[in-house]
Amino acid sequence: MITYGRQSISQSDIDAVLKVLESDYLTQGPVVPKFEEGLASKCHAQYAVAVNSATSALHIACLALQVGPGDVVWTSPTTFVASANCARYCGASVDFVDIDPDIWCLSPVRLAEKLKLHQEKELPLPKVVIAVHLSGQSCDMESIAALGRQYGFKIIEDASHAIGGLYRDAPVGNCSYSDVTVFSFHPVKIITTGEGGAALTNSVDLYQVMSRLRSHGITRDVELLTGKPPGPWYYEQLDLGYNYRMTDLQAALGVSQLTRLEQFVEDRNELAERYDSLLTDASLTVQKIPDDVQSSRHLYVVRVSADRRDAMCGRLRDAGISSNLHYLPVHLQPYYRKLGFSDGMFREAERYALEAITLPLFPQLTHTNQDKVIRVLCH
Repeated sequence: MITYGRQSISQSDIDAVLKVLESDYLTQGPVVPKFEEGLASKCHAQYAVAVNSATSALHIACLALQVGPGDVVWTSPTTFVASANCARYCGASVDFVDIDPDIWCLSPVRLAEKLKLHQEKELPLPKVVIAVHLSGQSCDMESIAALGRQYGFKIIEDASHAIGGLYRDAPVGNCSYSDVTVFSFHPVKIITTGEGGAALTNSVDLYQVMSRLRSHGITRDVELLTGKPPGPWYYEQLDLGYNYRMTDLQAALGVSQLTRLEQFVEDRNELAERYDSLLTDASLTVQKIPDDVQSSRHLYVVRVSADRRDAMCGRLRDAGISSNLHYLPVHLQPYYRKLGFSDGMFREAERYALEAITLPLFPQLTHTNQDKVIRVLCH
């Protein structure tokens, strides 16, 4: 079976993990801070907080931005459910903004329209907007940030797909247009720590809060303690936090994988451009990439007419090729239907979900296997 995505593990990755296994620390040792420093440096951000999943990173980002009951968070309906669930974990309400028909990311035009409508009708405005970088491509963050200044909302970039990408010649994750950027290190992502995620920020206050929240709300920082500590063993719980810590084993894999980030992105772009040149079926539509964006190409998605999509997926499966759908619209999931969402509310996202097919794309994909995908798809 040609899978749609998979990890790339080198001997250096294995050696890095074995080194930790032979060390004194498996969980909270020196390698997690080393990974965080590497992430922040790669992305030109001030701080990084490594956690056990991108979902955890989204949760602590919302908490650090003081999302809670009575607040509303807006995000894209074309995303994994975690982009919306993180607000629900905090007791907040969720609403959605439709996607751009060409870029497939959250549309700044639709966002501006919805903000204006809510302001005019005195409906709730978002406390936070979570902009999802679908398939490795950054949203139009400058436009979203301008709206954030105008309407007073905070911004989280859900860049789970997009580490190694560029927006306006700067690395995704530098947080120039957001308060927090979140990455995922699941095995099918650009780099992996097995499971894992991170939240990046340029705010020391957000960094300190997220660092505590990932570890039960506990601190040993003398400047944050309520009194003089009796010894270095002393700690205090300042917040209701969680056990969202990343282990040194995971971080060691991440440190090693970071050394190949640029090569992974280069390989993915080469394969994606090869798809672009060889998929000559005029009925297939691919994601448009603006001139000011370099996608990290986490996913390669094509769109076909809805009446052909399922048959095409079946033909790929019968040929031993795994395809996927990223994503079913979040607002049409049964849980969100129970909250009042229904068909027809975000038409572009719904149309996308009926037409999209995620094709195999990962650094080890051979041209021979890629040619097979193309032959079956264009048969």
